Amino acid sequence: MLLHGHNRAARRSATPRRATAPGRPSRSPVLRRACAVAAAAVLPVLAGCEAGSNAPVLEWHPPTAGASKTIVPVGANGSLAIRNVFLLGAPPASVLPAGSSAGLFLALINTGPHDRLIRVSAPGTATSVTLPAGGVNLPRDNSALLTGPAPEVVLNGLTRSLSSGTDVPILLTFKNAGVQRMDVPVIPKSDFYATFSPAPSPTPTAARTGKRRHHGQASPGATPTPSTTATP
Repeated sequence: MLLHGHNRAARRSATPRRATAPGRPSRSPVLRRACAVAAAAVLPVLAGCEAGSNAPVLEWHPPTAGASKTIVPVGANGSLAIRNVFLLGAPPASVLPAGSSAGLFLALINTGPHDRLIRVSAPGTATSVTLPAGGVNLPRDNSALLTGPAPEVVLNGLTRSLSSGTDVPILLTFKNAGVQRMDVPVIPKSDFYATFSPAPSPTPTAARTGKRRHHGQASPGATPTPSTTATP
């Protein structure tokens, strides 16, 4: 019995161990974790995603020729990034006619002090711009993705026709960051953006009847006009 056990131990000691191939050192668990973190950090860049602590870094967004800008507050840590701003135009070989509406798409990533987008205007292009009710709130380390497919910011009453491939000056007014001008491209409603929802048609204003009404009585045909500017 002792001899038989001794023979088994001898055979185990004589069995050659698998050697590590030259030039290919084994990876430790720490190194494997480091590689995984590096790969995860690269994925959002390759996918064209917006950055930010709460941004959907794993949600793919196609790269476009949208305008971008970064605002660094004086004396404060962090920044306010305005990314991929564009107007959705008409399908190819057509234009958005004067009097119609156009959807504005953008992403806001705030890593600085709390702020809020309170107004958008398009001088020389639209009579008014509709924002979400109350504006767009931007707490620190948060993002607001107004990236569609349905527009949440709409240019109403275009004063001129818009052709794809042109730029439109847009003014973004923030409560703390002030007014930021950007030249925003008009991108055709085709390819990936063919499924985006068009901007809603402008609501016709009720005509005045010209009749005198008694004090305290509202005109029966009048309809309230929604505000297009957020209160600071």
